[in-house]
Amino acid sequence: MQRKLSILFPILSILASMLVIQGGASLAKSLFPLIGPSGTTSLRLIFSALILMIIFRPWRRRISRKQFLTLGCYGLFLGGMNYLFYLAIARIPLGIAVALEFTGPLAVALFSSKRLIDFLWVAIVVTGLLCLLPIAKLSTPLDLTGAFFALAAGACWAGYILFGQKAGDDIHGGTAVSIGMLFAAIVYAPIGLIQMSSSPFLMQALPIGIAVAVLSSALPYSLEMIALKDLSRSTFSILMSLEPVFAALSGYLFLHENLSGMQIFAVLLIIVASAGTAITSRGRAELPQS
Repeated sequence: MQRKLSILFPILSILASMLVIQGGASLAKSLFPLIGPSGTTSLRLIFSALILMIIFRPWRRRISRKQFLTLGCYGLFLGGMNYLFYLAIARIPLGIAVALEFTGPLAVALFSSKRLIDFLWVAIVVTGLLCLLPIAKLSTPLDLTGAFFALAAGACWAGYILFGQKAGDDIHGGTAVSIGMLFAAIVYAPIGLIQMSSSPFLMQALPIGIAVAVLSSALPYSLEMIALKDLSRSTFSILMSLEPVFAALSGYLFLHENLSGMQIFAVLLIIVASAGTAITSRGRAELPQS
């Protein structure tokens, strides 16, 4: 009984993390009419960086010039992932954007292996993309620009994974993410700040921006760290494969976004490929946390 409870807690933590982060994405989308996707990205990055810097205090650790370069690349991809994702959900439903974004970490996991089973997951992903993107007769109408932004966010997620793993080899995880977030804020925040400077709703948006930063970065990161202490990377990755489901539910409940039957089918295909990749990984690169 005690063992079941010890496993249940980290599972609930990761499920809560996905619920919180997609709730944060829905809240962020509600800011778009006030300050736009760029302004929302700026608030998220600035407040996330401040929160993480206060929590992890990275200035207490010595970091070499080479490590700073790695962290700079990590932050560049981290910020790009956030910025492009918000541009995507401004045009397409949240659930579809998250599913398309998942192609990034899937590519990282699949490219690290050439086993026959992996070609099955690739075929499933391609089928899902054909069902989503307006490039084939079986696809349903979808804003192509928004889909491109989501796929580009996925490419940034792949870079975030690779440089994050490199940084994590010899830098404390909290230190890496806090400095990476600071780099992201320095690079991308000015884009949105220019837009926000002319917005009459800036003061109204600030409290919501803080809430987005907490829900989208600080809180889910903490919950995922709790889960990783007691869950294997494989189990963690399989659970993370459910994130498009939480995104679709969050979009439906908070943003009233309805998906067509074909779009739901396509999202499920990408989830199956994601979970299948994690299940058959056997020690190779797995889907990491977002």
